[in-house]
Amino acid sequence: MTMTKMERVRAAVTGGRPDILPYSFWSHFPGIDLDPVKQAEKTYEFYQEYDLDLVKTMNNGMYAIEDLGCKVDYSEIVQGGAAKLVYTPIQTPEDWGRVKYCSPSEGVLARELYALQLVLEKLKGENVPVIFTIFTPITIADKVSGKRVMADIRDGHGDRVKEALQVITETTADLAKTAIAMGADGVFMASQMSTYDVMTADLYREYGEPYDRQVLEACKGGWLNTIHAHGNNIIFEVLKDYPVNVFNWHAWETLPSLQEARMLTGKCLMGGIIRTDITRGNRNEILDQIFKSYEIMGGRNHILTPGCVVRYPLDPEVLHFVRSAKDMVEAAFKDRR
Repeated sequence: MTMTKMERVRAAVTGGRPDILPYSFWSHFPGIDLDPVKQAEKTYEFYQEYDLDLVKTMNNGMYAIEDLGCKVDYSEIVQGGAAKLVYTPIQTPEDWGRVKYCSPSEGVLARELYALQLVLEKLKGENVPVIFTIFTPITIADKVSGKRVMADIRDGHGDRVKEALQVITETTADLAKTAIAMGADGVFMASQMSTYDVMTADLYREYGEPYDRQVLEACKGGWLNTIHAHGNNIIFEVLKDYPVNVFNWHAWETLPSLQEARMLTGKCLMGGIIRTDITRGNRNEILDQIFKSYEIMGGRNHILTPGCVVRYPLDPEVLHFVRSAKDMVEAAFKDRR
């Protein structure tokens, strides 16, 4: 029996057997994602073009700090680069006190929720799940400060940082709760600081985990809440126990292995393709990764995606190949049953 996209993803999350393996991917929309109407239109077009089973909102990566007085240069994204912070009000440890609560009904946060509203309206009747992108509080603190947060913690200003983290947490929790109340099926919580390359597990337990869990508590109305563990050398020992439905990381690029993540999280896994192979058009590598992922997961508790955002330049032929490769692998395994 053919499932709707909603049923398919729910089956993956709950451990059932979907009719086919759900899949998705996402990319930035430079020059568009600052306009909620254009962002919603592009999101819907992207979903339709590639027949995705899951829609992740592609808010620009710095939206969470714009209301805090930061200025950002987005010009390099279209060349495959990243947004750059060009001004931050956090210039000294004392400036952490300048971080104020931002209401989701005002400013940039309201803009992002309006874009979500438009996406949900366009997808009405499509039976496809939508997750809204947020960032962990310590990730936002790192972004807003121009990456000085760890230096300030190590220099003895941890209490100032914690005061700012609590304010950021309240803002993020209210934003996430509002998004789910509007109709999002969950949040995609991006964690860019939960890596041993940045801090120890004990430091993350002190400056990351308590605030992350406060945000996730506000998201408990969602059934598709996802933690995205960004980068290499992730602090898996802490993240594996987060109260989320889905675990996403750079699978095949960094540990844990798919087998480890499946057994130690007990969650649905999102991943299986190395994003740079999509950008580079490495079709054999993409096919091999999908094959190995399906061989390990057996089509259960799995949403096939890249480990992170697919960077520019985008090649539509390669993006379409991801779906055809998935279908090829899946058909081969089903023929063996």
